[in-house]
Amino acid sequence: MKKLVFVLALSLGSLTAFAQDAEEVQTEVADATEVVAAQDDFSEIAAEELPEAVTAAVAQNYPTAKIDKAYVNESKQYKLEVSLEDGTAGTLYADENGNWIEM
Repeated sequence: MKKLVFVLALSLGSLTAFAQDAEEVQTEVADATEVVAAQDDFSEIAAEELPEAVTAAVAQNYPTAKIDKAYVNESKQYKLEVSLEDGTAGTLYADENGNWIEM
């Protein structure tokens, strides 16, 4: 009988832990959706449409970088998807004056 009570208590504890994990995952997914929605206000543009200050900042700070895609928002902030010669890729954000922005 003691073993049965122990097994039931252990099972109930395990189920409670899984329920909490599911709630955390749902919260993380909701937060990620909000972040994506906040960044959806960027519209894709051709790399040739970037201001000279932005392309100069990329060339100066990341000489081996190639701008794969460029985006702009209403505040004239630029989102740049870049790739380096070593195969790494990343996203940079800059204002119209070529100053880097942390998003």
